[in-house]
Order: sequence, then C-alpha cells, then structure tokens
Amino acid sequence: MSTTNIETVIIGAGQAGLSTAYQLLERDHDCVVLDANHRVGDNWRRQWDSLRLYSPARYDGLPGYPFPAPGWSFPGKDSVGEYLESYARRFDLPVRLNTRVESVDADGNGGFLVRTGSQTISCRNVVVATGTFGRTPNIPDCAADLDPSILQLHSSEYRRPAQLRDGPTLVVGASHSGFDIAYEVAESHPTILCGRDCGSIPFRPESMRAHVLFPMVVFAWRHVLTRRTPIGRKEMPKVRHHGAPALRVKNSDLRKRGVRRIGQRVTGSRGGMPEVADGEVLDVTNIVWCTGFRQVFDWIHLPVLGDDGWPEEMRGVVDNVPGLYFCGLAFQYAFSSMVLPGVGRDAAYIADRIAERAAQDSTVMHQPA
Repeated sequence: MSTTNIETVIIGAGQAGLSTAYQLLERDHDCVVLDANHRVGDNWRRQWDSLRLYSPARYDGLPGYPFPAPGWSFPGKDSVGEYLESYARRFDLPVRLNTRVESVDADGNGGFLVRTGSQTISCRNVVVATGTFGRTPNIPDCAADLDPSILQLHSSEYRRPAQLRDGPTLVVGASHSGFDIAYEVAESHPTILCGRDCGSIPFRPESMRAHVLFPMVVFAWRHVLTRRTPIGRKEMPKVRHHGAPALRVKNSDLRKRGVRRIGQRVTGSRGGMPEVADGEVLDVTNIVWCTGFRQVFDWIHLPVLGDDGWPEEMRGVVDNVPGLYFCGLAFQYAFSSMVLPGVGRDAAYIADRIAERAAQDSTVMHQPA
C-alpha cells in the first residue's frame, strides 16, 4: 500500500467538501478531496425524483460561483448534482472519486493517517465533510420484525411512487422529507404519515410572498438561529435529533390529498404490522422510513464523539483533536450550516483555522534551536 503526503485531506465531495477545498486553494493551501462516488454530485442524483431545493437559486451558489438558474427558481436534485460537478471542474478542485475512506488515525506526530482501499495518506489536517447525513440509514429495530410482505424503503432508496406495491402506505418521519414523500405518494396510494410534528415555515417558497419573506428567513437561518443565541441553542437538539421543519408541503396539502396524520412514533410491531405508541396497529402494504441517518463515525479512530453520538466540535473545530475539523453538520454553527445558503461561511471559517494552524507550525519550525 502506497503512502503520500498532503497538508489537508477533505472527506466528501458534496457542497461542504467542495466549498472547503475552494477556500483552502484561495488561501494557497494544498488539499485533496476524497469521495466514494463515481461522479461529483451523485449524492444528490440519488434522491427522490421530484426533490427540489427549498431555497431559491439566488441563495444556493457556493463561494465564487452563483447557481446558474433564475434567481427565484427552485432547482431539482439533478440540477444540483450537475452544479456541484461543474463547480469542481470550474475551479479544478483536486477531487479523487471512487475512493472510500476506511479509517482516520493519529500519526503520533500531531497529524493523521487516512487509509483508503489502496493507499495511506499522511496529512496535517482532516476535514470530515460527509455532512449531516451519515453513511447508515436510521431504521428502527422493529422493522426487522415486520411481515416480509411489506415493502420497506428508506428515504434514501425511495425514488417515485411507482416503486411501491398497491395498497396503503405508511410514511414514518414528519420532517420535510416525510411531508414531501407522503404528499407525493398520496396521489396514488392511501397514505398515513406518522411522527412528531417538526413545525413548518409560514409561507410557500414559490409564492410572491416569499420574495419578501425569504431574505428574512435566510438571515434568521444564518444569524439568529445559531449556537451563540438562546433560541438557536434551543432549536439545535430538535433539528439534530428530530429533523428540520416542513418547508414546501403543508398540513393543509396533506389533508387535501387524504393523508391520515398520526403524531405518534412507531414503537414496535404486532402481528407483523407496525404499532404506534398508543397501541394502534397499522395494516399497510408499504413503509417509507423518512427517519434520517445515524451518525456513524466509528471509522474515525479518535476521541471525537459526545454522549449524543455527534462530534464534540464548535463551528467544526474539534478542540481536543487539533487538526481535525467537520463541515456540513446540522447546526455546525447555525441552522443554515446544513444547506447551500450557509455552507460557504462554515467552509471559510474552517479554512481560516487551517491557515492559522499552518502559520503556527511555520513559526515553531523557524524558531532558533
């Protein structure tokens, strides 16, 4: 297995990883971006077919390159994938595809060893930019006890209603993805949406009203709902553990399509069917689990996780492991951290910290013996 050396390894070529690479190159610091996908943007291309961004294109550009779409349009998931691919190409970002990181270890000298299937990379810094959505779908244990005749899909596997079998469909998880998928499925299947309400923005993104309100919403996402404000600290665990509010689809839309809304969790199974907290058993043919992803970082062999399973960081900086950073986490600094309108600021902050660390290294290196 070969070994190479580089200043910074960025893991993940989504919007967070690409923005960080751009910011580092702007500061004349070398890096490489490693991604397991075949193409840049594939994480977006694999989303359900009808997914569109919830923020207008005018807010969705990454540093140095506005999103190439009308300012008040809402690009689809394939357009986002193409944009990320063109962004990497436009700035000649050093992305290595088909490269899955298997482990990150300390090297014993204040740096790190990043191992892939074919090589080990020695580096001074590591930026984990795998985002809020980890590698492992978060599906309740009771799913294994359900009748095998029930078709079960995680939201990462769901593409369109045609995948589903005839009959009632249960969508589990009432964040924005659950609302969107339940609304779509209800056009052709009797649908139940189950899970605690995560709230909703009080307007429709495509409305004329949004032209007035969206700038205020984005300001709140970036500057009000932050880890430095009481309201931001209150919202942070809700978003991290229960999901973000519904954005495009409203409760009234679900009612119009006949979606049955249950505000309780699925807690188990009985007779091979899902059971909710009050004991009701739901006789369904399909289940779409819109239950997010588990934050699985067991491949990082360093003391980074808190009791809640999330990295112990502030603005992406891991104080107890100098040189290790995260970018793209939910509420890394603000509500906007996990979406396109906010990731550029977080990436710039991380790049500044890496530049400062390099300057400190240089000072130490040039001190007289």
